[in-house]
Amino acid sequence: MSDNPAFAQIQSEIDENPVVLFMKGNPMFPQCGFSAAVVGALTQMQVKFKGIDVLQDDEVREGIKAFSNWPTIPQLYVKGEFVGGCDIVREMYEAGELQKLFDDKGIDYKAA
Repeated sequence: MSDNPAFAQIQSEIDENPVVLFMKGNPMFPQCGFSAAVVGALTQMQVKFKGIDVLQDDEVREGIKAFSNWPTIPQLYVKGEFVGGCDIVREMYEAGELQKLFDDKGIDYKAA
């Protein structure tokens, strides 16, 4: 894929966790409004997810942008598939598309 050392770590997290959010801060204490908005949507749906705090590792923070070819954080992955950042996730949540994605991927959540 690449010789970027962070890619193996990123791929491992995506492979090992059905729902992964690369974010600033952690799910209990998001460090930016965009990360907080995605955590809020996932929390509302009671989805189990792993939050990866990119502020703890510069290689991961820069690596995730190159890995996904997406310039911003947060980034949501579901069953290995890059879903998007804050605006996309928020729009999908509001339109019911995030729920459909979780249904299609076999992810447990509580309907709002």
